[in-house]
Amino acid sequence: MSTYFNNKVIWVTGASSGIGEALVKELALKTNAKIILSSRKENQLYEIAENAGLTVNRYAVIPLDLVDYKKMPDIADQAVKKFGKIDILINNAGLSQRSLAMETDIEVDKHLMDVDFIGTVALTKAVVPYLIKNGGGQIAVVSSLMGVFGAPMRSGYAAAKHALHGFFDALRAELYQDKISVTIICPGFIQTHISIHAVTGNGSQQGTMDDATMKGMPVDIFAKKMLHAIEKRKNQKAIGGKEVLGIYLKRFFPGLLARIVRKAKVV
Repeated sequence: MSTYFNNKVIWVTGASSGIGEALVKELALKTNAKIILSSRKENQLYEIAENAGLTVNRYAVIPLDLVDYKKMPDIADQAVKKFGKIDILINNAGLSQRSLAMETDIEVDKHLMDVDFIGTVALTKAVVPYLIKNGGGQIAVVSSLMGVFGAPMRSGYAAAKHALHGFFDALRAELYQDKISVTIICPGFIQTHISIHAVTGNGSQQGTMDDATMKGMPVDIFAKKMLHAIEKRKNQKAIGGKEVLGIYLKRFFPGLLARIVRKAKVV
């Protein structure tokens, strides 16, 4: 890793597990960046910061719940006051789904949209004015391959992730003159607890690990690749195994992708 992240203040949401935790560890080990950790689990955030070797002057913990989107301006203000600025916002927090569309309560669809889209957008809008004031910065958002194409058992999740792409593609164009770059990361199957925490049709957690997730890319390797994409200021980067080929099939051979998705084992 180069010196790109050095002397920067980086805010990571969803930092209490999975990709967020791996990003914190990698940044703590390879850079001198100051890190703001956020999620709903405040105690775990302190443990992760300490386990990553962060000294007290290098990190701050700010709990947040993306569902409470109206609180984001106040939370952003708190974050800026911790170190005086924010250079990079990494929107990583989110929620997945494991249920058929017609067996999913509409309130579950709404909850997925609130967490994966509305909350993320609200936090981003709260942070952007500070980035503009500082003369620029970067926003990264963890989407999914489901933000590019849909698959069974992911209807509400795919809808929310598709929405993220539309919003952040537009935002990238709007903020270009303000020297703010936007990077969309599209993970494939990554070894995290995303499937364990995924909601089912009635809103309850699935509680089990999917085979595909268990056999996915190790999260520490993913974190390195993600940070490299952020460093290079990529507009969009897909990271994972052979499943990332779905993006190219969607573009060039959509009919073939449709047939593959119908038959694919997605859990």
